[in-house]
Amino acid sequence: LLAYLPRPPTDTSRYGTFPQKPDLPATPGAVAEDSRQQAGAAAARRSIPMPNYPSLPCRSGSVFPGEPSLPPNRGSVAAQHHPTNPSRCLPAAPRDVGAHRYPLHALSVPSVPTSARGKTPARSTTVPAPEGLQSRRRKLREEDGPVVQAGKRQRQRYVTKVGKCQVNLGNIQEKKRFLSDIFTTIVDLKYRWFLFVFMTCYLVTWVVFGTVYFFDAWARGDVGHRGDPEWRACIENVDGFISALLFSVESQRTIGYGSRMVTANCAEGVILLMAQSIVGSMIDALMVGCMFVKISRPKKRAQTLIFSKNCVISRRDEQLCLMFRVGDLRDSHMVDAKIRAKLIKSRQTAEGEFIPLEQSELNLGYDTGEDRLFLVEPQIICHVINRRSPFWDMSAESLRREQFEIIVILEGIVEATGDRCLAAGMTCQARTSYTEDEILWGYRFEPCMSLEKGAFRVDYSRFEMTFEVQTPVVSAKELQELRELEQQERSTLSLYWD
Repeated sequence: LLAYLPRPPTDTSRYGTFPQKPDLPATPGAVAEDSRQQAGAAAARRSIPMPNYPSLPCRSGSVFPGEPSLPPNRGSVAAQHHPTNPSRCLPAAPRDVGAHRYPLHALSVPSVPTSARGKTPARSTTVPAPEGLQSRRRKLREEDGPVVQAGKRQRQRYVTKVGKCQVNLGNIQEKKRFLSDIFTTIVDLKYRWFLFVFMTCYLVTWVVFGTVYFFDAWARGDVGHRGDPEWRACIENVDGFISALLFSVESQRTIGYGSRMVTANCAEGVILLMAQSIVGSMIDALMVGCMFVKISRPKKRAQTLIFSKNCVISRRDEQLCLMFRVGDLRDSHMVDAKIRAKLIKSRQTAEGEFIPLEQSELNLGYDTGEDRLFLVEPQIICHVINRRSPFWDMSAESLRREQFEIIVILEGIVEATGDRCLAAGMTCQARTSYTEDEILWGYRFEPCMSLEKGAFRVDYSRFEMTFEVQTPVVSAKELQELRELEQQERSTLSLYWD
């Protein structure tokens, strides 16, 4: 439940790459309060040895805990630093001597992996706060520690990275529904159980018909008159259960050694032989068909369809985009390949109803046809974070606090070429998933294609490689508001100039 508590505002949003709005003017009461805070902080600094690390830049005016502000431009950080005006600057919080020291520009580069961000100590200015708020912040900082982050990464997944759904069905009352579709039930069995059913079907029929043959020979007296040339036997050379079992196997498998056979002296022997032939043909058709379908299922074809281990978020065409990469390792390509993505996230409605694992669609270009792939070389799939996207108001900082899972499904028809024509028309489906810890903010995939003599070469060793790019840490919604604000200011300036 702590993951859903509101987090206190941090100063890391001040070190973005975008211009900020003018701050509110400082009131005389606030300036006096700042001077008293500065005096107390100076006394604390004289008693605590300060390590050698660059101090945080100061803002113009006093700092209000609830003051609305926008992240300033990176180039304007030095311009807002006024060392000659200490009354407007808050002292930097002291750190441990053994802590890592980072340059000032490292504070404005938030696009680092989640594992690294969980290990980086938080930096903020010292602002007096009530005791309850301090204890609350302390709990939230402990939640962002490496132990809590590791436990968060080990949470239960809905779909594994290899595409296996982690859902177990239980308390099914009507089991007879599985028997109505016996073919699919047998095909879906694991190989050890499938082979067990395969062998059991043949063994049971051999034993059952062997027992019937032995009982018929015993009832007619063929067992007691073996070797009597004047006795007209129904089944010749059947003097025990073992010989009757051998006759059953030879009849069903059409081996026909010639030493044991059914004669025309009894009608029941002929009827039993006809019944065993029909039952044996049905078992052959069912079990051999199941074996062939299980071997030739396109499920194994999905093993050669690969996905990148991580998603990345960066700007493309001046829009924030969520991207991942897919590839096909075989030379025979997928026909009519389609890709779609689902967001799995629990939420609570306005009426108080809790919806666990709600599925919502992520647009991967359905309206423009970009979700239909010609999967010859690795493709980078892009989800534009717009107003209809569930990531519209999610920033780099809020991404760490969320708990969700993105399910990616790639479907296609196995290509019919050469000796693989038997697998034609079978739909193949490959799945994978990405959690919030596997999304890299501010990264982009490296190219893995190069031009060779007469063809293009795909280097799959670079399939997973990413590199860091300059990306704003704010959400797409805030980016749009900043863009609209700049356009409004530009139009106002143009009107004033005219």
